[in-house]
Amino acid sequence: SGQKVCYGAFKRSCYKLAYFQDLSRRVGFQEARQACEIDGGALLSLESETEQQLIENMLQNLTRSGSGISDGDFWIGLWRSGDSLATSSACPDLYQWADGSTSPFRNWYTDEPSCGSEACVVMYHQPTANPGLGGPYLYQWNDDRCNMKH
Repeated sequence: SGQKVCYGAFKRSCYKLAYFQDLSRRVGFQEARQACEIDGGALLSLESETEQQLIENMLQNLTRSGSGISDGDFWIGLWRSGDSLATSSACPDLYQWADGSTSPFRNWYTDEPSCGSEACVVMYHQPTANPGLGGPYLYQWNDDRCNMKH
């Protein structure tokens, strides 16, 4: 399930958002990736600040139309395979887009990515959380464990 929205100005003209307030419906990174592929798409690759802003606006509209404000991060298609250099300074450069796109655009939250065992990336959506060093936990990116449910 989810909401499909199409625009003509971007490389990928259609986006489908799935937002589950029900925790039992949230899934890990690979499950989310497979669900997108079965549906003929891919997890989101963001290629510019403009596209990032478009997605932020879509998420604001989606979550505003629901039954109240709720925390829940969104998987995007950025991930790091293998742990060979996961703790080195090269770690941020090891992240790649699951759909094979090569965009260098990144929107990391302050002090992210933290690397280590966190290899899959979410877009923050925690409107009820107190702001951290990088401000509110809204729409910036964070690497997380791939088996976390989002």
